[in-house]
Amino acid sequence: MADTAYSWTLASTSPQIQSAPLLSTDITFTAQGPVEVPQASVLLQNSEELRRCRMAEGCMRALRYAMVFFNLLFWLGGCGILGVGVWLSVTQGNFATLSSSLPSLSAANLLIAMGTIIMVIGCLGCVGAVKESRPLLLSFFVLLLLIFFLEILFIILFFAYQDQIDQYAQNDLKKGLQLFGTEGNIGLTNAWSIVQTDFRCCGVTNHTDWFEVYNASRVPDSCCLEYSDNCGLENPGTWWTAPCYERVKGWLQENLVALWIFALCAALTQVIHLSPSEAREAHTDYLIMQINTLINTLLLTPD
Repeated sequence: MADTAYSWTLASTSPQIQSAPLLSTDITFTAQGPVEVPQASVLLQNSEELRRCRMAEGCMRALRYAMVFFNLLFWLGGCGILGVGVWLSVTQGNFATLSSSLPSLSAANLLIAMGTIIMVIGCLGCVGAVKESRPLLLSFFVLLLLIFFLEILFIILFFAYQDQIDQYAQNDLKKGLQLFGTEGNIGLTNAWSIVQTDFRCCGVTNHTDWFEVYNASRVPDSCCLEYSDNCGLENPGTWWTAPCYERVKGWLQENLVALWIFALCAALTQVIHLSPSEAREAHTDYLIMQINTLINTLLLTPD
């Protein structure tokens, strides 16, 4: 009985399958005797599973595009925050440095640090999603997980030691009042003026905090309901009475809630995004298994 030569060309629309060495060339084999070509029902017996795999792959592709878009916005936001921080550092010096013991804790430095971290995380997520790089996505996830746990730790410590933190912060801010208007402390002076004007408050706990600074019953002009030169020397009825510490603390709490919600949504998105690589690998392995089964069926020699 003459040998029969068969040639079989395998093709796939999946980039992972096309890149496999087994599928990059035609497969030619020689069988002894007649070969029974499997029926269509045999070749397509798992068509439903293949269709589901293709649908899953399409969903993963859409999720990857969403990840690229999300992280691109994340990265651009980091660039904007970093730019504002650099601008404040160059033009305003130690802007918003309210603490005398922590002069580096300024709005400019905080924005620069925050913008840099956001840019790095956004870049890792964006490049990792485009390149489908597991190391980058894993680094991205680890950073987000680390930030998430640090936030949880910060919240726990904040509520556990809230009274001590409040007392320490108020005492430190009151010490900073002593440097108001002095030479070399323009950043602190501008910060207090802006805070009292924007938040409509006066002093750390009340307007009398300034009496110890001036050794007189007067306040800075930024404490006045209507600003004018030397208005801080006039009737106390024309001054803001709300404590700045409570006003700023309330503003931070309101904005931190929004920030935590955003961070939680971002972390949840990243956790979900870790699944596409596994799904694609499972899909690739499944297709290779089906192809090998087909080849073994064609090579089967009947008795």
